[in-house]
Amino acid sequence: MRIRQALTCVTVLSFAALLGACGTTKPAATADASAQSAAPRGAAQPAPAPVQQAKPGAAPTGARVHPLDDPSGALSKRSVFYAFDKSDIAAEYRGLVEAHARYLRDNPNARVTVEGNCDERGSREYNVALGQRRAEGVKKAMQLLGARDQQLEAVSFGEEKPKSAGHDEASWSQNRRSDITYTRRP
Repeated sequence: MRIRQALTCVTVLSFAALLGACGTTKPAATADASAQSAAPRGAAQPAPAPVQQAKPGAAPTGARVHPLDDPSGALSKRSVFYAFDKSDIAAEYRGLVEAHARYLRDNPNARVTVEGNCDERGSREYNVALGQRRAEGVKKAMQLLGARDQQLEAVSFGEEKPKSAGHDEASWSQNRRSDITYTRRP
């Protein structure tokens, strides 16, 4: 059991180190700035593009969107899905867990409940226990990646909160998940 925990820790830390080693790039200069610097002094500059009017009720185009509300951001996805009868986090969801852990690490007032869920197969007791293992696994991974224990809560709903109501593999695969739910945002 301790060997498995140690291997899980090493895997998560290695993944975090690998992603942390990725460099960032500086934004490229805009075409307007390079065109202005290349033009000789006194030369006529093109007129600026007309400003488009925002639709009533729409957010201004230059307004910043909160990271949790940005549909194209890394934090927009909040579900980790599992194979049948499994509770380990698949490689394809490690980046998602890391992004939420990083957000929690950088925002100490944020709080999360990780909700473990199962499909309808299995007894009620078994599904509650499996859902708890799933939620605890995500919680533990987030802690290893820098989130504080007081920011995280793990609960299991077993089969009680299905995402899909069907009785086939496509539906069951949507119900085998852990949902990351923000209970308090900074």
